[in-house]
Amino acid sequence: MRIILVTGLGGAGRTTVAAATALAEARAGLRVLLVSEEADPLTGPLPDALREPDAPREPGSLRDPAAAELPGGGSIRVRRPDPAADFRREFLALQARSSTALDLLGAAPFEDAELTELPGSRQFALLRALRDAADGEHDLAVVDLPPLHEALALLALPEQLRRYLRRLLPTERQAARALRPMLAQLAGVPMPAQWLYETTARWEAELAAAQAVTDAPTTRVRLVLEPGPAALRALRTARLGLALHGLALDAVVANRLLPADSEDPWLAGLTAQQHRHLEELRTAAGVVHELPHLGRDPRGAEDLALLAPVPPTAALAPVPGPEIEDRREEDGVLVWHIALPGAVKEELSLVRRGDELLLTVGPFRRNLPLPAVLRRCTVTGAGLVEGDLRVRFTPDPGLWPRTP
Repeated sequence: MRIILVTGLGGAGRTTVAAATALAEARAGLRVLLVSEEADPLTGPLPDALREPDAPREPGSLRDPAAAELPGGGSIRVRRPDPAADFRREFLALQARSSTALDLLGAAPFEDAELTELPGSRQFALLRALRDAADGEHDLAVVDLPPLHEALALLALPEQLRRYLRRLLPTERQAARALRPMLAQLAGVPMPAQWLYETTARWEAELAAAQAVTDAPTTRVRLVLEPGPAALRALRTARLGLALHGLALDAVVANRLLPADSEDPWLAGLTAQQHRHLEELRTAAGVVHELPHLGRDPRGAEDLALLAPVPPTAALAPVPGPEIEDRREEDGVLVWHIALPGAVKEELSLVRRGDELLLTVGPFRRNLPLPAVLRRCTVTGAGLVEGDLRVRFTPDPGLWPRTP
């Protein structure tokens, strides 16, 4: 099953492009799941496309978007994350699992009706929706993500949280749970209860499932931009942030292009400016899929048909993952190649800490676990050549296996 994650600059039309992608794929005969946070199901572009022709905008006139069958054998389902309900469910489940400890502390438990979601609930609800998108009876899932910077932070979140959990509550400590009562008496401080480790294990499993979806080779990111002063900078940010976390950008969509043949001088000036920025995007991305400005908000299936998805033949070349080049015979080193398109030396820093490489590039940071062969080496240099970060490792004589 394929997954397309749609993001872009705020207001660039990413929700419309996601809806058009989902509808076009369903019309081609696929079973499609669309995940979108759109608040009002009666005003969005996809439900309008499922509306009977000339039907009034009333609840009763809308066919159920959760199970819409389309001509050609395809179908489309819509799933909307509910952060508030998701937060209440998870909080009450955690409260129930830790009820014994809370009773000892004299805590007053919360009830469902008095809970309000906390900051961050939306991100976790989206991660669960992304995890669930990989399951079910459909061929393609189209996920309407938040704007670019928030989407990049969201996609990096599972790996970051899993790292924190492993450091703060490593699983190997659970093997000593039988000794915790005795350790508590000797140390004079309470030891973590079993429910904490069980909760941590459940969170780890959920985060691992979400990360598996984003890391899958069949998951691609589609970037929607409206050509303008911020578009090229957004493209560079997206390519760099996605490459750092091993995600693939499959297409750049230039949305709301003005007609080039207008005789209106005012509109012609705007068009010329827009096309200058479009040419910058073409130069940087190589392949840009262009969508027209309809002169109105998209409404109905015919409008969405004009905003069809990028054909597979126009997909961008994937960024290669980290690779190890063996140059021991020539230079006595191993070279770790990490693709960072658009990175500049002045915004790059590297720190080796234990078995991790702490890599900061621009506004992004990632802790890269070292491959096993590089853990027995020392870092002896690094260089950035046209978006290719080359980190040189020299085998440590004290750790490198000796051969006869």
